[in-house]
Amino acid sequence: MFIVGLFSWWYGDGWRQRFAVAREHIASVYDYFSIDLLARTLFSPFRQISAGKVRGPIGVQLQAFFDQLISRTIGATVRTIVIIMGVITLLVTVAVNLFAVIAWGFVPALPLAGAVLASTGWVPWHI
Repeated sequence: MFIVGLFSWWYGDGWRQRFAVAREHIASVYDYFSIDLLARTLFSPFRQISAGKVRGPIGVQLQAFFDQLISRTIGATVRTIVIIMGVITLLVTVAVNLFAVIAWGFVPALPLAGAVLASTGWVPWHI
């Protein structure tokens, strides 16, 4: 009866819990990188440097324009790099968690597979 209860938990609630952990891990990585927020503010000035309006002579306004242009270019570059790294990290996280959820179903069969391989004389260090 113990074995039946173990398998019923493993393939029922255990699998659901493993899926919930994987989903939360993916959501945590997505939230950490804030890819949607970075994409919305891609061309905002970097750290809001020179973000305000400038009044004065044309020379001061031109200097402020180029300051904002440089600040926006730096901001776009930094945000693009973080977005790319976030997407790569998110894809790796999804792949690892998908593998973990799929592998969860095969783990109870591993002792049986090990016993069968051991009875045939296979040892992993003599491949």
